[in-house]
Amino acid sequence: MNYTHLTIEEREKLQELLWQKKSIRYIAEVLGRSPSSISREVMRNKPPLRNVYTPRLAHERAVTKRSCRGAPKLVKDSTLLQYVTYHLKLGWSPEQIAQVTRCISHEAIYKHIYRQVYRGGYGYLRPGHEDLRSYLARRRKRRQPKGQRRTQRVLKGPLPSIDERPSAVDLRTSIGHWEDDLIVSRESPPKLKTINERVSGIVFIERVENGTMEAGDKAVYKRLSVIPLQYRKTLTRDRGSENLGYEKLQTELNIDIYFAHAYSSWERGSNENLNGLIRRYLPKKTDFQTISDEEIHLIEHLLNSRPRKRLGWKTPYEVFFELTGVALQH
Repeated sequence: MNYTHLTIEEREKLQELLWQKKSIRYIAEVLGRSPSSISREVMRNKPPLRNVYTPRLAHERAVTKRSCRGAPKLVKDSTLLQYVTYHLKLGWSPEQIAQVTRCISHEAIYKHIYRQVYRGGYGYLRPGHEDLRSYLARRRKRRQPKGQRRTQRVLKGPLPSIDERPSAVDLRTSIGHWEDDLIVSRESPPKLKTINERVSGIVFIERVENGTMEAGDKAVYKRLSVIPLQYRKTLTRDRGSENLGYEKLQTELNIDIYFAHAYSSWERGSNENLNGLIRRYLPKKTDFQTISDEEIHLIEHLLNSRPRKRLGWKTPYEVFFELTGVALQH
């Protein structure tokens, strides 16, 4: 037998029989329904404070629920949509949001984002919708399959090479191995010095007045000198001219410094990924002179307080504290 939903007339009859104190089994017999169907209908639609079955409200609720059947979860659940949108704007990825909420998949979030634009991102924004693509890590206008980027490898020079770096750095088996880089902008004399720890993922961001070796090393010393000595073991950097005077910094911090091969940014993959995340907040051509120190500290805090898949969905703040006992969260 095919099931049919209760009509408004049946719901009104149900209310009348409830007023008469009739049993659920009796009401089911009168309406030609199963007792379990009548029981569910009553329990679903009796507000806990009033404990009164109201047929009109019950029918409106049922009609609304049927109209949403098959609709995406973010369309049906406005509270969840607000949560997802808010955390996307904080810089969280769909996968991070999905792991924390546990009630929606990251794929559903991606589909919702690209559904706001006609033809899966190829067309224009649907009227009354918000374009959330700019809050994704790569800000792609359309979904694209993951690809691999070819890199060019060259012979090592006279600088201490990454080939000589302890294997523990690659394995991420001990904390205290750092990477750094310089983010530049054609529109900005000041630059951003970024520093990250490979195991915990902790991030430091410092504005430097220019791209000189002195300015960059001063920023690195400022942030790493407050880290206990046993947690600053190695520092890996690229072969930019701003990094070549490394001996003084190596002595001051008592840290071993190594250099990646030229044109091999993937050898400092954690730092390259970090710089991509920072670009979500400070796109290319941003004048870093117009960004306040408070805004830079906020970006640093947002990155360090995000749950990370690699960390078992803990935050870099949490993992760094667990492994060192050093609390970096402001």
